[in-house]
Amino acid sequence: MKPLDPRLLRYARSTRAYLAATVVLGGLHAVLLVAQATLLASAITAVFLDGRHPAWLLLALTVLGRAGVAWLQELASARSAAAVKSELRGRLLGHLVALGPARRRPAGEVATLVTHGLDALDGYFAKYLPQLVLAVLVPGIVLVRLLPADLTATVTIAVTLPLIPVFMALVGMHTEAQNRRQFRLLARLSHHFLDVVAGLPTLKLLGRSRAQAGIIRRISAEQREQTMRTLRTAFLSSLVLELLATLSVALVAVGIGLRLVSGNLDLSTALLVLILAPEAYRPLREVGANYHASAEGLAAAEEVFAILAEPAAPDGTRAPVSGPIVFDGVEVRYPDRAEPALRLTATILPGEVVALTGPSGCGKSTALSVLLGYATPAAGQVTVGGVPLAELDRAAWRRTIAWVPQRPHLFAASLRDNIALDAGHTEAEIRAAAEAAGVSEFAAGLPDGYDTVLGDAGTGLSAGQRQRVALARAFARDAPIVLLDEPTANLDEATAAGVMAAIRELARGRTVLMAAHRPELISLADRVIEVGAPQLLPAGRS
Repeated sequence: MKPLDPRLLRYARSTRAYLAATVVLGGLHAVLLVAQATLLASAITAVFLDGRHPAWLLLALTVLGRAGVAWLQELASARSAAAVKSELRGRLLGHLVALGPARRRPAGEVATLVTHGLDALDGYFAKYLPQLVLAVLVPGIVLVRLLPADLTATVTIAVTLPLIPVFMALVGMHTEAQNRRQFRLLARLSHHFLDVVAGLPTLKLLGRSRAQAGIIRRISAEQREQTMRTLRTAFLSSLVLELLATLSVALVAVGIGLRLVSGNLDLSTALLVLILAPEAYRPLREVGANYHASAEGLAAAEEVFAILAEPAAPDGTRAPVSGPIVFDGVEVRYPDRAEPALRLTATILPGEVVALTGPSGCGKSTALSVLLGYATPAAGQVTVGGVPLAELDRAAWRRTIAWVPQRPHLFAASLRDNIALDAGHTEAEIRAAAEAAGVSEFAAGLPDGYDTVLGDAGTGLSAGQRQRVALARAFARDAPIVLLDEPTANLDEATAAGVMAAIRELARGRTVLMAAHRPELISLADRVIEVGAPQLLPAGRS
């Protein structure tokens, strides 16, 4: 069973104050608990032996005080969990953006991790961590109070208490491994299900939808079985801890009963020991229970730390400059590939339209990723106007680029918002960009025109229409550099002709670098660069 993972505090500093408050309130709650036990033992003794009226008011105030402190403790622990989840989510999403699409993890796994996975940290921060400290603090306070009252009971509790952490550690190691497997199965199931839903029309056309349903059924069964094994372990381990605590309390109670019958112990002390003895073991039992409740969150946190440990491309500080874009012996490698993903030596001059050609897998898209800062060269460098790309401020550099990917992502928002992307464009600018990209041709036929809300990933539009929306974004951005990644792939000839007409208009007065296969698209370029072969400046350009 793990103590506090220092990485959780390193990546979530905002939770430290809440954790400290939770522990302080827990200590105050333990003091009030001892006071309540003392008052309750005295009250019962006063009623049954002396016939006196006990101090009910003081006892009631103590009980109310405990209730108030417990409420504040729950509030602080809940705030602690919310703070750490919010900060971890922000760091994770920011780092995923910095890593870029070249090292993007499966969307289903990331969605499960960011939502369900991190939500499971509630039990860790709200319950387990505070209880971990209180498991030492509360028994200590109880033993300090019992020591002057009954040395025998105090020694018995002190000897039996360490047995519970030993068994918790043994059970915890097994539980941790099971929860890690369970979370990975859940992430795999989420990713596969998302892929199937996204490709369901294609699978239906190819007659493979039933086969995928069988795969989902099999993975779901594996995940269900793993979850039940994890729950069985949790219940059995809780039984072991409860049994140990119960036997220990029974051992104390037997000793108290024998000495009370023999007259070696007074009733008030006996009652005090019997009331406080279970409270000495309770924090340790709750540590075990809360650990099982938070184990899935810990497995998710391990995945988060693995992503955060992946190095992102270094960010520079210099402002972007204009000038030739030079790939000087650039070589990009990926861990899962033996051969380089890209080898390129080339120069793109300002205002030039350049087509990158070559067989699939030669690195055309990787070259664009290098310019976007999503892929870091293992050898060589890229310079812009003589300044190394790595020294430029990445955010400022990307603002000078309009990127049209092969499969643009459209959001579940209006057509207007999908073109503007919250960049502060006026209605006239959006309309002009839509006109230039040919979006206006089909926008008029939509139910609400530019206010038509599209489905996720552009559901409701054809592939060619989605590509035109992406070109409209580039027109609206009005950036000096345009990157196009196979913009006419998977389009029929008529649709591709319309997209190429829009590209021809977009290229006016801009530097354009496009990955291209189709001869018609390549014909738009001033120059063609075959990726993998060294290039010289074109004749007459300097």
